[in-house]
Amino acid sequence: MSSRFDLPDIDAFTRPYWDAAAEGRLLLRRCAACGRAHHYPREFCPHCWSEDVAWEPAGGRATLYTWSVVHRNDLPPFGERVPYVAAVVDLAEGPRMMTEVVGVAEDDLRIGMDLEVAFHAREDAAIPVFTAPGGRPD
Repeated sequence: MSSRFDLPDIDAFTRPYWDAAAEGRLLLRRCAACGRAHHYPREFCPHCWSEDVAWEPAGGRATLYTWSVVHRNDLPPFGERVPYVAAVVDLAEGPRMMTEVVGVAEDDLRIGMDLEVAFHAREDAAIPVFTAPGGRPD
């Protein structure tokens, strides 16, 4: 279990996801029974409840569904990071994903804008975040 709030709990099931992120790749789970992809990683399909799901690479493209600029967060270590953009994106493969948008000015954020995945290296993991295509994460 992680001792910091901003680091994920990595277990045997989620290890492939976090190992791929450390290599700069985003993974999703796809159901063989209904064909739908989902995120966050689960051992069953949230659409049809099948357990016939497997990891697959995501293309890393997304559109911005919604966001909020967080100016105050009293939970450590987030208070040190304010302001930051908490967001929900629609991945090109279909699922929605909670994330952070980086490297995009607040005035430039628009619902439906194109984004691409980037990765922030943390102590024990790389965290997927999103930025403008061709942009650079902060």
